[in-house]
Amino acid sequence: MSERESMPYDVVIVGGGPAGLAAAIRLKQLSADLTVCVLEKGSEVGAHILSGAVVDPKGLDELLPDWRDQGCPMAQTPVTDNQHWVLSAKKKFAVPHLLAPPFMNNKGTYTGSLGSLCRWLAEQAEGLGVEIFPGFPAAEVLYNEDGSVKGVATGEMGVAKDGSHKGDYQPGLELHAKYTLFAEGARGHLTKQLKAKYDLDANAEPQVYGIGLKELWDIPSDQHAPGRVIHTQGWPVKDDDGFGGGFLYHQANGQVALGYVVWLGYGNPYLAPFEAFQQWKTHPEIAAILKGGRRVSYGARAICDGGWQSLPKLTFPGGALIGCTAGFLNVPRIKGSHTAMKSGMMAAEAAADAISRQRGNDELTAYTEAYQASWVEKELRMVRNFEPIIAKFGGTLGTVLAGANLWLEYLGIRMPFTMKHRSDASKTGRADLHQPITYPKPDGVLSFDRLSSVALSFTNHAEDQPVHLHVKDLELQKVSELEVFAGPSTRYCPAGVYEWLGVEEGKPRYQINAQNCVHCKTCDIKDPNQNINWVTPEGGGGPNYPNM
Repeated sequence: MSERESMPYDVVIVGGGPAGLAAAIRLKQLSADLTVCVLEKGSEVGAHILSGAVVDPKGLDELLPDWRDQGCPMAQTPVTDNQHWVLSAKKKFAVPHLLAPPFMNNKGTYTGSLGSLCRWLAEQAEGLGVEIFPGFPAAEVLYNEDGSVKGVATGEMGVAKDGSHKGDYQPGLELHAKYTLFAEGARGHLTKQLKAKYDLDANAEPQVYGIGLKELWDIPSDQHAPGRVIHTQGWPVKDDDGFGGGFLYHQANGQVALGYVVWLGYGNPYLAPFEAFQQWKTHPEIAAILKGGRRVSYGARAICDGGWQSLPKLTFPGGALIGCTAGFLNVPRIKGSHTAMKSGMMAAEAAADAISRQRGNDELTAYTEAYQASWVEKELRMVRNFEPIIAKFGGTLGTVLAGANLWLEYLGIRMPFTMKHRSDASKTGRADLHQPITYPKPDGVLSFDRLSSVALSFTNHAEDQPVHLHVKDLELQKVSELEVFAGPSTRYCPAGVYEWLGVEEGKPRYQINAQNCVHCKTCDIKDPNQNINWVTPEGGGGPNYPNM
């Protein structure tokens, strides 16, 4: 501890995503004299950012009204065509727009790379004087003697797998702040600790998640329609197994962003989201779009699906939660960037005002009050029952009931109830109660295996470093995860991190290929015993998404 140097700031922001960068920009807009630092665990801003993405510009419009004229890459491709398909194994049924409330339409939105948007936002932030440190993950929360958050410490560098210090060892750096804003994204490592310490989830439903898998493809020009947005539901994930849906967005430069999201509350432990995604691409309607194309990138990330009722208490002494680490995603719209950015702006406004009044390390109650009076709260409250209705009644009937619920809420007929959630881990079913699922073998043209896919995420971790995926009890993993649930980690992980070796010989051994990890956090969420804890690896490790 004595080796660590410290640096003081007015505000430290953990995470260089849309929420963290919006907060940083807003702070400097309000007061150029504020000292603001952003820590980003990826090798550069945007390296770990993955989203569809179709972006509602509402947050951007409030933050930087002239963004369309300032070279922002998101401005390249306005959405021009919005389609929703229900798929069977061979056919599609196009759902008419009139069946969905107007707020579900993508009119006025843009499709593009969220990572590229974040790189552009980082340029705007640095132009205002924000200090951004990529490759420096926040690994520890620091506290004052009164229990308030003092700041964070970055992780050590140059530690060998056995815990010894290598020749290039560097201790972590302490960053002290009047206020620390946590913008870690879904299932934040430090946010988990803060929730436990301050009991932030006391009045909230459990957060639930989806795993989103994504690829970028270059496709022939005659199959490309810039601005066309397609969402699908139905095949290949069956109602009895879980719920999933696909997306395919025609973006700039002849590319399509396509992917598949599986809600992690599925019961069948044999369901494999990665294989379901690969199978989805073989549907005749999807395959026709990809024919003659070339896959250029792959990645995966968990997303928060809990919505309004799963939002934790947003503030605690010395800090606040912003963006997807709190869970501001609008689930039916599959959009969270605009709400994340607005949350960062509201927290920044509360922090800037507090600092101007000579305050520090206390609770930013003005942020909570701003959220409760904001369009973010109204938007999330309106759709609060969408996910739990589908989770309860299944993808077919549930979608009809959830759609009716959205219409009633939109028309001002507020439902007199808010449905509850159960954690995704608790919904994992015993293997003996479910049937195994057989997926087709990858053809190397439309569908691929995990390892060749991970290669296109450009993931890299130093091999001689401590494993950042901590299994708390290996015996529990064997007698429960393997023997009761049939080893679902080998299927839910989209990167081939987990393997059970020696099972046929009667000597099962759990192997963790941590170097493959794309930081999606699915294992931390879905393990049925909550026996796996994801922590930050050495700085700069993980995926290096170029345009995701």
